[in-house]
Amino acid sequence: MKSNTLRVNRRMFLKACGAGSLVVVSCGKGEQISSEKPRKPNIIFILADDLGYGDLGCYGQKEIQTPNIDRLAAEGMRFTDHYAGSTVCAPSRCCLMTGQHTGHTYIRGNRSVEPMGQEPIPAETFTVAEMLKQAGYATGLIGKWGLGGPDSPGIPNRQGFDYFFGYLCQGHAHNYYPEFLFRNEERVILEGNRVEPSRYEGAGVAYERAQYSHDLFAREALEFIDRSKHQPFFLYLALTIPHANNEAGKEGMEVPSDEPYANRDWPQQQKNHAAMITRMDRDIGTMMRRLKDLGIDENTIVFFTSDNGPHREGGADPDFFDSNGSLRGIKRDLYEGGIRVPMIVRWPGKISQDTVSNHVSTFWDFMPTAADLTGTSSPGNIDGISYLPALMGRQQKEHDFLYWEFHEGTGSKQAVRMSEWKAVKNLPSKPIELYNLTTDIEENNDVAGYHPEITGKIKTYLKIARTESKYWHIFEKK
Repeated sequence: MKSNTLRVNRRMFLKACGAGSLVVVSCGKGEQISSEKPRKPNIIFILADDLGYGDLGCYGQKEIQTPNIDRLAAEGMRFTDHYAGSTVCAPSRCCLMTGQHTGHTYIRGNRSVEPMGQEPIPAETFTVAEMLKQAGYATGLIGKWGLGGPDSPGIPNRQGFDYFFGYLCQGHAHNYYPEFLFRNEERVILEGNRVEPSRYEGAGVAYERAQYSHDLFAREALEFIDRSKHQPFFLYLALTIPHANNEAGKEGMEVPSDEPYANRDWPQQQKNHAAMITRMDRDIGTMMRRLKDLGIDENTIVFFTSDNGPHREGGADPDFFDSNGSLRGIKRDLYEGGIRVPMIVRWPGKISQDTVSNHVSTFWDFMPTAADLTGTSSPGNIDGISYLPALMGRQQKEHDFLYWEFHEGTGSKQAVRMSEWKAVKNLPSKPIELYNLTTDIEENNDVAGYHPEITGKIKTYLKIARTESKYWHIFEKK
């Protein structure tokens, strides 16, 4: 008697596996083999706020305890030459979201608008969240946005995020005990920190138990993971630690407890600064355990970095913990300490454990990297290069140039990295400074006068590095 069971050879089997989500075939003896097409990896991008290159144990920190983040590095890859999009919040985050550097991004500085928020990114902006949403991802942003205030075209829910909880305005984010946060487009009044309801007449209002905002973000991140676990998800966890509270009369490093540093013989704000970072580390450890409990750890790639270098605000002293490590400069500088940031990527079974990469990478590389991870295409007008090959231990394409511009104070600043060379131009009317980062990572020895061919090449590049901007111009004080 002939069997009606279809016999499938290896080529037919592999072809079927690539075409559908589930294939069941007979092996001829009653057994069945099922092959489910691998699900796209979940992506979690954790962004600290004003965390310095030297603030983590795995980057040389001796006093601040970061065991969970250090474990991420031990179980994944640590980058030595990774750069933020800018030296302050909004433009750095815009680079991350759009794949463009600050010579091309719409947002190139911290420009506030009334009544709340920063200059919004335009409606037509194509973000990494929109790209991943089109690829079938659930997309969530928890934490600080800074790319558009209420009712603007720049709010997260109009820029590719299915879910948002946090601060729209980075000025509002200075307060860790705010009167309200946003859930999607609705204000959420924090019970205990409430103001008179009449202030918000006409606005949709929900109520939450008052808490330190970071703790709310940690909880919301777990809840987003829990409800998204059955489909590929992208979680952009934009934490506000260890940014200072810069509100007038409230300046300081706000944290509910200075443990485990209460008994240390340090100034109080330094205890608080360290406690903030260790609190963040604790919550990242909790999140990593949740991924394992849900059985999705091995299919989740986790990125951890910071939006710029360390700050000297709210009583924080970057020299106290050597927060910029061996680097020169801090937040608002285009020297290495202002823009070179820690970067750790973990993906069990895919990224080799305890590896170190000196590949020169940056925030605008995240969009093409996410595209490669998910088998989709990034836009053609971006400046980024996927660093997935570096993560996988394969041959990696390198940038010819990295470019930054910054617009605060009396004049603009520009910086370029070209291979081992770093150029900084601090306007007004100052010549290009040139440093060899291989021999002078501290940027102490300006060698521009010894290498006219290098400075000439960089000057030529600066003529084409940027497009003109409505709000941000390269200018020199007359």
